[in-house]
Amino acid sequence: MSGPLAKLSQSRCDSQPHFDYETAFVRNIGWLTPHEQEVLRTKRVAIAGLGGVGGSHLLTLTRLGIGRFNLADPDHFELANFNRQAGASLNHIGRSKVDVMTEMAVEINPELSIRKFSQGIDDENLNDFLADVDVYVDGLDFFAVAARRAVFSSCATAGIPAVTAAPLGMGAAVLNFLPGDMTFEEYFRLEGRTEDEQLLRFLLGLSPAMLQRGYLVQPTAVDLAAHRGPSTAMACEMCAGIAATETLKILLGRGKVISAPRGLQYDAYRNRLVRTWRPGGNRNPLQRLGLALARRQLSQMRKNQARSLHVREARTPMEHILDSARWAPSGDNTQPWRFELKGNLEAVIHGHDTRDHCVYDLNGHASQIALGALLENIRIGATRHGLKAEITRRLDGPEARPTFDVRCAVDSDLEPDPLYPYIPVRATQRRSMATRPLTVREKEPLQHAAGPSYSIYWLEGFKNRLKVARLLYLNAGLRLTLPEAFEVHRSVIDWQARVSEERIPDRAVGLDPLTTRITRWALADWSRVRFLNTYLGGTVLPRIELELIPALACAAHFLIVGKKPLKTVDDYIAAGSTVQRVWLTVTRLGLWQQPEVTPLIFSRYLRDGVRFTEHAPSFRRAKRVAEELNNLISAEIAPFAVWMGRIGAGPAPAARSVRLPLERLLVK
Repeated sequence: MSGPLAKLSQSRCDSQPHFDYETAFVRNIGWLTPHEQEVLRTKRVAIAGLGGVGGSHLLTLTRLGIGRFNLADPDHFELANFNRQAGASLNHIGRSKVDVMTEMAVEINPELSIRKFSQGIDDENLNDFLADVDVYVDGLDFFAVAARRAVFSSCATAGIPAVTAAPLGMGAAVLNFLPGDMTFEEYFRLEGRTEDEQLLRFLLGLSPAMLQRGYLVQPTAVDLAAHRGPSTAMACEMCAGIAATETLKILLGRGKVISAPRGLQYDAYRNRLVRTWRPGGNRNPLQRLGLALARRQLSQMRKNQARSLHVREARTPMEHILDSARWAPSGDNTQPWRFELKGNLEAVIHGHDTRDHCVYDLNGHASQIALGALLENIRIGATRHGLKAEITRRLDGPEARPTFDVRCAVDSDLEPDPLYPYIPVRATQRRSMATRPLTVREKEPLQHAAGPSYSIYWLEGFKNRLKVARLLYLNAGLRLTLPEAFEVHRSVIDWQARVSEERIPDRAVGLDPLTTRITRWALADWSRVRFLNTYLGGTVLPRIELELIPALACAAHFLIVGKKPLKTVDDYIAAGSTVQRVWLTVTRLGLWQQPEVTPLIFSRYLRDGVRFTEHAPSFRRAKRVAEELNNLISAEIAPFAVWMGRIGAGPAPAARSVRLPLERLLVK
């Protein structure tokens, strides 16, 4: 070849970077000696499964300098692999995992010797797959029980060390099976068991400590029957690091290598490392007890999944929008709304208020604020689908049952509202919060969320928190002795519950277990409440636990103050929209809020001249609450306040009100 073509070919060759093994892996030296690096260059590692952990195993071991691999996987990359698999990308969808991962490894070390088993492993090629192998590293899917048993059995017969590192939650559990030590089957004891039992035994054997279980937030994501479970990239990368380290120690014969029945589990989410030891494996008494508990949990999980099959799933854009909108806050979780679908992009919101039976819903204003929050969720949710929601209230209906028409239209200029992900996360935190002051970077977004028609009035510092604590302590005395509030309190608490679809679970109220039991007993009959209040100071403990301590244990208290008093239904609905944007912004900032609106409600009763009770002592207490509020924020500001709450950082509430499923909110 000569002429221009020859020159072009030579130019391309010259542009290819030169690969040199010693230079490529020189930064390993120090943790490895040059001699050890050369040893790794000659070693062959087999990896079955190149998905979540297997692909990361291959790339990590390649960067360690391992020079030879046997790779097996019959699958192809798909979109559902993107969250965790090293080779998953748009360019690789539909391509063989073995081919893609081989290309990626060769890009790191073009000298690699790789034997590919693109059809996977079976009885016919298992011996070839393990031929000349120094270590087997397990990358098989969690549910591939039969294939895993076959590979580990062959490794035991051939005297090949086998490493398995399981990605669990946001951590990793590792077990090694070394020649002459306990085998895979001796440890897990899967022979003759059903598939469910094998999977439970494999899971509990891998992680006897089960560190990951405590933060599984959506148990229905685990479906053994469908061979589906949640995963994270963090866990896969941790597995690769641990498995590569174990492989290094085995190949170089240095460093302590633990083997079954000993193992370890590290969980980054819980900041815990546990070394496990289960003599006899799953035959160990502790494991047998754990398996019995796991079977019960699996049975309950199956029941919950069966119930969830009957729950209507959102399908159209409007259904998705309403499904997120239903997470709006409402007084005592009453959810004063129902939805009527009119098409893919249209719906009618049928609102109602609780003024007839709830003393806290003066003229339906609390329910109207809740409806405003719902409508704001609809506007936010619509942007997630590239839609703009237009909402109009029908003016011909009764004020107590406001009705809204929702129409969505495509708007290509809209970007998803950044508050959207926080709609279902937003919650009320009635427990203690951190007392650290809020920063300017936290306050500014809250004022921005309030918009031009409202301002945030802050009550900060210990002295102000103490003043608010006094106000709320007085207010709680009114609430707990007001006869009209008794039926409300009795009906809204869901006893012995951590979550509740229609009420407030007792574990979210903020009382300790003893006070909770006393309160439940007292709320069974008004005469018991009167007895406790008359002879035993019955309101003291609840007032301390529900109001006094939380009022002091927070960063600050705040009020959302309008430029004009609220008068019409539309005023209160607009205020609810603002309240929701502020609350969602609180959540986006990693903070929590607890509403403290009842002092505003009782003050409004008095300003409007509404006789909300015939109980004279309660009416006198309401006047004291109103006076204390005026002393706190001034009589000039009080009429303009639409919301009050406490705010602060801290852990998420362990119990909370959830919402009715969409199917129960739909009407025809």
